[in-house]
Parts: sequence; C-alpha cells; structure tokens
Amino acid sequence: MADEQKFPSLSRAGLDRRGTIWGLLGVAVLLALTFIGSDGLVWFDAALVGYLFGMIFMVFGVIYRYTVWIKRPPTAMLNKRGWDAFKQRKAKNAAALPSLVATNLLAQGFIRRRSTARWIAHQLIFWGCILAALITFPLTMGLLHFESVGQQADRYQIYASRVGTLHFDADSIIGWIIFHGLDIAAVLVLAGVFIFLRRRLRDPGALAVERSGDFLALAGLFAVSVTGLFLTVSSIWLEGRFYSALNTIHALTVVLGLMYIPFGKLFHIFQRPGNLGVEYYKRANLEGAPAVCTRCGDEFASAQQVADLIEVLPQVGFDYSLQGSADGDGSGNYQHTCPRCRRAKVALAQSTRVKGFG
Repeated sequence: MADEQKFPSLSRAGLDRRGTIWGLLGVAVLLALTFIGSDGLVWFDAALVGYLFGMIFMVFGVIYRYTVWIKRPPTAMLNKRGWDAFKQRKAKNAAALPSLVATNLLAQGFIRRRSTARWIAHQLIFWGCILAALITFPLTMGLLHFESVGQQADRYQIYASRVGTLHFDADSIIGWIIFHGLDIAAVLVLAGVFIFLRRRLRDPGALAVERSGDFLALAGLFAVSVTGLFLTVSSIWLEGRFYSALNTIHALTVVLGLMYIPFGKLFHIFQRPGNLGVEYYKRANLEGAPAVCTRCGDEFASAQQVADLIEVLPQVGFDYSLQGSADGDGSGNYQHTCPRCRRAKVALAQSTRVKGFG
C-alpha cells in the first residue's frame, strides 16, 4: 500500500493515464506516417503487416514506460536538475551537446573505460541494430520502396515516399550493399552477441551478477539475426526451398523482439539519452558549493547533490534522518557524512555491538 501511495502508476487503479494518452498519441503518429508516407497505402506491403503490429506495440510500450519512468522521484529529480543545469549556460551547453552525443551515445566512451571487449561488443550490436532499424522501419511503413528504371530490370531507384533518390545497378557494389544491408546488420549483431556470451560464460565476475534478462536479450538478438540470414541462405544457395517457413519464423522472432523491447533490458536504449542531462548536472555540481562532512570536516561531494538525495530518498522508502534532527530541513542527516566516515561509523558500531575486536 505504501508503494501505491508513492507511485500512483503502480496502484491497482490500472494503467497510468498520462502514459496511456502519450502512448496512443505515439501510435496515432506512427499510423499517420505510414498512411501518408506510403501514399495512401499504395506502397504499403501487406506482407509486412505483422511487423507493423509489432511496431505499434513497441511504440505504445516504449512511450508508456518512459512516461511512467520519468515521473519516478529519482528520475524526475535528475531530469529537473539536468534541465536547470542546461539553462544556466544555454549557449555553452548547446555548443557542447554534439560532443556529448558523439562520445556518450554514439561512441559510448564510458564503456570503453571499463573494458575494450565490452565496448567492441556494444558498438557492434548498437550499429547493427541502428542499421537494421533504418532499413526495416521505413520499409514496413511504406516510406521506402524500390522501382525499376525504364526497361532495365537490373537498375533501380530508391524512393522515399514519392521522392525519387538514388539510382543504382543491382549487380554493383552499392546495389549489393543495399540489398544485403540487413545481412550486414545481422553479422554485426551476431559478432557482438558472441563476444558478450564469451565474456558472460567465462568471466566469474559477470557470472556472479548474471540475470535471466541478460541472456534473454542476447537470445532475442541471436534469433532475429540468424533467422534473417537463413532467408538469404535459402534465396542464394537453396533455390528458395523452405523460404516460406523461414520467413514466418523470422517474422515471428522480429515481432516478439519488438514487443519485448519496452519490458526488457533493451529499453535502456531509450533511457540512455537521459545521461546527457546527468552530464550537465555533474558539471554544474563541480562548479557549485561542496558538501562538508559533519564528522571530519572534509569536502566530499556537491552540496546540491546531497540536498537532492535528502529530498528524494524518503520518497522511495529510505529515510536517513538522524534522531533529534529538525524535520524537513535536512539537518542531522546521514547523507551529510562522507563515505570514509560512514565506513568508520559502521566499524565502530560493529565493534560496540561485539564489545570490541580481539
């Protein structure tokens, strides 16, 4: 009952109202783009309708979960502080935004500092998924289609809705890359999956913190990639044998994968941009007043960060106020103690409890 009072979205009343509205608006936008972009469904491929249903479910689920997630006290506080920090120096922060996007979102340098192998795996899966999405989503929505040029059966033109763009020969290098773009994406994803599996099966530290959702995400990426490659194998080397069955299996894995995204580990794809606000928050804290430990007098963190912790923690069920402190002003709170002194207090408390060590 306490959790329901703190988080109304988790109550027995049902779905979060705001999340539902935003989710339905997102679905409406997706359907409108599909109708308009496919020229009134002229270029919509009915064979891809299953993929479209998967996209509809994914869009609603992602928007709904993001709306609920962003309202939780810790996330709401970080979101607020991030925007506050950004607005303090708009011009400077806006100029720094491309660099932050490149390093934090695209290059993912923070992962490379932990492990080069993990960084390579993340990059392979990241760019493989980006490439697959850039091809699959426009094709499914009818925003992208190919038309033969004149009477030449081996020459095509790419159309973005009604707008004609690139011409290419099917037998050229460009043509091969375009027609095998999803195969390239599958190979990139599989390479990343194998690196992750090798690490998770051989690294004792990774095994110690392993969760079922970690393997489920890798299994989903593996299934989508392998079944997609099987379609190419059937077309090129098996003269189309088993293609219909393989296509059904592949479509099922893709649709299930899209439906899984809002609920599984892959949802962090949509949470990751929030780290940009966290970076602005960190920079503002470095320039602000420091917090001073009430036990040793040393500076140990940002005063703003400590104040935010004191405000947020009680909202999620963790109140570190000390007995005798004034209510609501943050005085006498355990958060005003530096990490070193916290460890010392734990050791002293344990020593008192067992009446001394040794």
